[in-house]
Amino acid sequence: MDTMLKHNFQFQLQVSFIKEGDQYVAYIPALDLSTSSHTFKEAQKMAKEITDIFFDECIKKGVLEEVLRDLGWRKTTTSKGGWIPPQLVSQESMNIHLHL
Repeated sequence: MDTMLKHNFQFQLQVSFIKEGDQYVAYIPALDLSTSSHTFKEAQKMAKEITDIFFDECIKKGVLEEVLRDLGWRKTTTSKGGWIPPQLVSQESMNIHLHL
């Protein structure tokens, strides 16, 4: 039986998509998860799948609350699902000068 059916979660997760060679990498900062595929559309699909797997496995192991807290999530009674993920406030390009 799928344990995700016992829980109702609803929240927005920010996902960054990065092109690395012929791969599209999907990175979900709020869960510190990444996955990749050869197409952008498939990377989007894989991001959803890995998120489902992440929550399902945490629930099965009984560690969901501990893991979410360690990732910076806040428990609330006002949000659907009871948790608020940390929000990405900026994603920038920075000039880096190394003196090696």
